[in-house]
Amino acid sequence: MPTLKELTKIIPFGDLAILPLESSRDIGAKVDRYISDWRKKAAMDPTQEFHFTNYKKNSYIIDAKCPRFGSGEAKGIINESVRGKDVFLLVDVCNHSLSYKVCGQINHMSPDDHYQDLKRMISAIGGKARRITVIMPFLYESRQHRRSTRESLDCALALQELVSMGVENIITFDAHDPRVQNAIPLSSFETVQPTYQFIKALLQNIPDIKMNSENMMIVSPDEGAMGRAIYFGNVIGVDVGTFYKRRDYTRIEDGRNPIVAHEFLGASVEGKDVIVIDDMISSGESMIDVATKLKRRKANRVFVASTFGLFTNGMGVFDEAYEKGLIYRVMTTNLVYQSQEVLKREYYIDVDMSKYIALLIDTLNHDYSISEYLDPTERIERVLKKYNQ
Repeated sequence: MPTLKELTKIIPFGDLAILPLESSRDIGAKVDRYISDWRKKAAMDPTQEFHFTNYKKNSYIIDAKCPRFGSGEAKGIINESVRGKDVFLLVDVCNHSLSYKVCGQINHMSPDDHYQDLKRMISAIGGKARRITVIMPFLYESRQHRRSTRESLDCALALQELVSMGVENIITFDAHDPRVQNAIPLSSFETVQPTYQFIKALLQNIPDIKMNSENMMIVSPDEGAMGRAIYFGNVIGVDVGTFYKRRDYTRIEDGRNPIVAHEFLGASVEGKDVIVIDDMISSGESMIDVATKLKRRKANRVFVASTFGLFTNGMGVFDEAYEKGLIYRVMTTNLVYQSQEVLKREYYIDVDMSKYIALLIDTLNHDYSISEYLDPTERIERVLKKYNQ
């Protein structure tokens, strides 16, 4: 991958502009600080300074907002010029902490509200930017990615809509099913796996962890997560197991067939640390059920790793599981909103992704390939060697 010094020799595609929507203000500010610090330290070639106008700045964040009327309607406003700029929009469609008033009543923002605000900002840009890239860590409606009966295809429609509005690049993390990109086959769509960050967080926070086949195993909680579990297991050289869900297809609860039981397929987990990895934690019931069954099979410590910690039913079930010794640590990223209720838990490990996003933005702004960032195998090998794994 290119070093920061090498990037300064590549002329930027356009002046960098970062536009984090209100839902991504915190992570957007971290990303902005990283890039600003890197570029301030960059040594420029005097003969190339003309091409790097506005390259070193205290902040690249654009002044923009989405005010709302009393009826709940909104509009996107950009208070400075974006003409000819390389604009990166960040949006967290899962940020439920934001609210607005509708006829005097408090209404919490839903994924639909965040997606509409994203489109409002693209509309406000009005085609003046040189290029528009959308970074949407949790892909909007990504669980509604395929049609199995007479139902909507929300995620595919959203991707097509963004492309039709002039978005050139779409970057997401750990898409529920990457095949949804087939809806826009001629457009740039990247789904990034945070495997490296999970491994690094484990090594930094658990000093006695041993990542080898005698002491560890990776487990997928269902068949849908097998791909990420197999990659995780292969790069650290340990066995992989999986649970499959037996469902009751005679009834539907909350829009899905309820899970009857989790059945395990794989080698013995007795005496081993187990990492259960998935793309998201919603209510957490499946993860706790899997952890319970692993402990019955005499697993040592159970680590839960998930890209998106939604915790839709609160932290109560995890508190109880931790007290019973069913789980040892829970790891999720800051790609989606994290409440103080989550961050203060002693068993919780926060996996910071802001530096990684900053690297992606900085590299793309120089119009350089990000392929090496999408395949973290070499970086994983280096960090394992660093910690003598």
